[in-house]
Amino acid sequence: MLARTRGLVAERLVHIEKVGGSIPPGSTVNILFFSRLFYPHIGGVEKHLLEISRLLLKKGHEVSIVTEQHEKKIKLEEKFEGIKIYRIPDLSEGWVKKFRIWLWLWKHKDLIAKTDIIHCHDVFFWYLPFRFLFFRKPVYTTFHGYESYPIKRKSIWVRKISEKLSKGNICIGSFMKKWYGTKPDYVSYGGVNIVNSEKLKVKSSAGAVFIGRLDEQTGIKTYVNAVKLIKKKIPNFKFEIVGDGKYRKEIEKDFKVLGFQKKPEKYFLEYNFAFVSRYLTIFEAMDAKRLVFAAYDNPLKEDYLKMSPFAELINIVGSENELAEKVLHFLNNPKEAEMLVENAFEWIKKNTWKEMYDTYLRLWNNSF
Repeated sequence: MLARTRGLVAERLVHIEKVGGSIPPGSTVNILFFSRLFYPHIGGVEKHLLEISRLLLKKGHEVSIVTEQHEKKIKLEEKFEGIKIYRIPDLSEGWVKKFRIWLWLWKHKDLIAKTDIIHCHDVFFWYLPFRFLFFRKPVYTTFHGYESYPIKRKSIWVRKISEKLSKGNICIGSFMKKWYGTKPDYVSYGGVNIVNSEKLKVKSSAGAVFIGRLDEQTGIKTYVNAVKLIKKKIPNFKFEIVGDGKYRKEIEKDFKVLGFQKKPEKYFLEYNFAFVSRYLTIFEAMDAKRLVFAAYDNPLKEDYLKMSPFAELINIVGSENELAEKVLHFLNNPKEAEMLVENAFEWIKKNTWKEMYDTYLRLWNNSF
């Protein structure tokens, strides 16, 4: 019976792809994602999950997401663009949090029972007890980024347990093999929706935009300090900050902060340079034909950037002085900047969300 069920699910996946989304009644596959945060919360994992879900729905699959209710005003259950969202309420931080999650899932275990595929985005521990209750249910994990530096031993063990109890995994970044000892089935970096080339006109005025969280993982202080150095030589150098985080009040003493925006990528079109250091925003900057400067301040973040397949297509810097020097160099050598931008754009055209979606399909199909 188990073999027959697995065969039917795999057959439905293959059939759906072959017919290009023309799905007879009863031929859909039910996918349940687990993610700590999701729409309307803004973030890289949230966008990754949204884009993959959109493509799954377009192909006729059914998608449900279990996530946290990060604000009281948000509905516990709703449907967004065809995605069924289930939010776990009353999740204050602390040791009791995991037990509240497990209790909620026990009360809603029918969501798991009726699902063909379970896929966890980092939060495999949510599903941990149910991995044994639904022992034969196929479950997978996508590992996104890293928690902090230095990495805690507990974080490494959590990932190893998640890896061992998953039927397969996707690592967002090859650095995880070195720093976590993870053995990935697939390594990826996310994707983009290629923009209309007519919109990619570079502004003539010198300037840069930062998009991301205002914390230690994004290198925001390196960017801020570098702009102060640049302004000593180019007083009219513009700097836009799109994001929020614990450093916001400190940064607002010198620069205006716009906060999080629903479509932050549009700000790339206003400036020559992109100060970004996370994979997704790097991809979006490359897609917008902007020269990327990615900063690191620890060995882990250095590998995060330098072990990527696009490392030679962006400017990876380890200090505000190095960043300022590189910006001034490219301002004085626009042809060199243009060549790097064009090479990055050609590379990113092969790394769309459709390619990322195909990776998920290969993972799921290969495990049946």
